[in-house]
Amino acid sequence: MTSYVFAPPAVVAIPVVNSDEKVAVRRVYCVGRNYAAHAIEMGFDPNREPPFFFCKPADAVVPVEADHTYDLPYPSETQNLHYEAELVAVIGKSGSNIATEDALNHVWGYAVGLDMTRRDLQMKMREMGRPWEIGKAFDYSAPIGPIYPASQVGHVSQGSIWLTVDGEQRQHSDINKLIWSVAETVAYLSTLFHLEPGDLIFTGTPEGVGAVERGQHMRVGVDGLGELAVNVK
Repeated sequence: MTSYVFAPPAVVAIPVVNSDEKVAVRRVYCVGRNYAAHAIEMGFDPNREPPFFFCKPADAVVPVEADHTYDLPYPSETQNLHYEAELVAVIGKSGSNIATEDALNHVWGYAVGLDMTRRDLQMKMREMGRPWEIGKAFDYSAPIGPIYPASQVGHVSQGSIWLTVDGEQRQHSDINKLIWSVAETVAYLSTLFHLEPGDLIFTGTPEGVGAVERGQHMRVGVDGLGELAVNVK
């Protein structure tokens, strides 16, 4: 029997809708600037360049059950906390160098997610040519709703994605406006990393990103995948 100096950390696991089962999180990959209008609002050319990725630690993921509201602690060292509504794809079959036409066979399900961002710290690091981790990979920065199996809802290639703050619409677009589709993203990512079950891919956010303050309430939704509710504390 293995003996550890420190107790191993608890597994982060996301509920599966209408099931007692959960999906254990292995890795979290995020696609940057994957909607043209968002690329423009961030000051970049929206032309279809190869996708780029950043990561969050698995323990940044906060599973939020259906009909529950998560109280998100306002993170330290920022005065500009931004929301980014995202469709999340959940890998269920391992592989590398996956062909685009086979990529969706590796996607087990989908969920609604938030990529919370310390925008001021991210921009400071970008201006200095340094990594984004302090802007993106902080504690509790990836709330996510229950996972909907693709076997039940199909593969998500279109449908509304939206976010409200205190009932006011801030983001609204359609999944079909992804620059790189879920299949293309999985295929490309698999040339860089060996994908495994439990890997999450945050597929990018549409235009309308902005700041939230303490005391505000966010709701995020994707057609067919329910809603994610978060209070900023």
